[in-house]
Amino acid sequence: MRVLLSDGSGLTSRQCAGLLGAAGHRVGVLAPGAAPLARATRYVRRVHRVPRYGADPLAWMDATLAVLDQGRYDVLLPTHEQVAVLARYADEVAARGVRTAVPPFPALARTLDKLAADELLAELGISRPEGRVARTPDELRAATPPVYVKAPVGTASAGVHLATDHAELARLADRFAELDPAGLGGVLVQRPVPGRLLMVQAVFQHGRLVAAHANSRDRTGAGNGATHKTSQPLRPVRPLLDQLGAALCWHGGLSLDVIEAPAGPVVIDVNPRLVEPGNAAAAGVDLVSAFLAVAARDGSRPALCAEGRAGVRTHQYLLAVASVSGRGAVLGELGAALARRGRYRGSAEELTPARRDPAAGLLMAAVTSALLVRPGLRDHLAGGAVDGYALGAHGWRQLLETSA
Repeated sequence: MRVLLSDGSGLTSRQCAGLLGAAGHRVGVLAPGAAPLARATRYVRRVHRVPRYGADPLAWMDATLAVLDQGRYDVLLPTHEQVAVLARYADEVAARGVRTAVPPFPALARTLDKLAADELLAELGISRPEGRVARTPDELRAATPPVYVKAPVGTASAGVHLATDHAELARLADRFAELDPAGLGGVLVQRPVPGRLLMVQAVFQHGRLVAAHANSRDRTGAGNGATHKTSQPLRPVRPLLDQLGAALCWHGGLSLDVIEAPAGPVVIDVNPRLVEPGNAAAAGVDLVSAFLAVAARDGSRPALCAEGRAGVRTHQYLLAVASVSGRGAVLGELGAALARRGRYRGSAEELTPARRDPAAGLLMAAVTSALLVRPGLRDHLAGGAVDGYALGAHGWRQLLETSA
């Protein structure tokens, strides 16, 4: 099958490219630059240059449709926030004979916007952190730290800030217009929830759960990403998925961040797409193939995938090495990975598995060497990818006004 990924810059797209290629599919990616992360794999056959998504999602959509008009692809797989504009223009994609799986736009709007997602969870009686919406700078200053301050629309570290004292709250209040530049309703202020964080990924077919997986985030890296993970039992969070999928008639990928709190799971984030399916694949759950089955649109009902094995450990070396400071730390990370000691003991590489993909090994060597020469590059590596796929508040407002 010929599969086009909506982004080539991020960790999810790199993992999807590897899994698709290893399964025998032909893979292409859309990217604003000529050398995205997903390019460093033998499985990506072609990179299609498109405008940066966040500033003008409609221009990105026009360029994407022009790529689809060439007839090179069977399936378009949204790997990042491009899912928002694809949900808005799903009929345009289908009209070109290309299959995809995206939720109805109103359902997507209730999950992408953090204020709307909080309201949704409250309506469904799903546990979420204690909090409120601060609609003015003064309301934000009046909050009692520690709190997380979440912009209505934002990706990774760009949209979520931890304020541990009143001084930090005041600094965020002074930037209130930056946190909600499109006037979407304010910012979400939530109390931290103690407990282990689970990353939960799922694929739905019109509200019916087809495949799902859960893993713990064992170590945090740049951009709050997970450098090391362990697969976990799905049973405690399965009811949350069933409830959300049915309520939204969800179609395609959906991911949650969940805290294992003493009183039960607490949902701290809803993401309207698949997020990093590598640990799931290592544990025996093929979320990418499940997505392709759902996208087929042949009227069939894919069987529910069996639950994956618990206790399967995976890591993303590139994210880990780009998250440490100084040459000594870089050498230490490299030594641990090569010797398979510490957190790397019994763990499989999920982002750049060099044994089956020599290009991945070259990428790992190049990034490590660059960080040894210029340790300050780590900030550029962490931020550059997000800039390529993040949807900003003004872009989101553009989509909302277009769909009105």
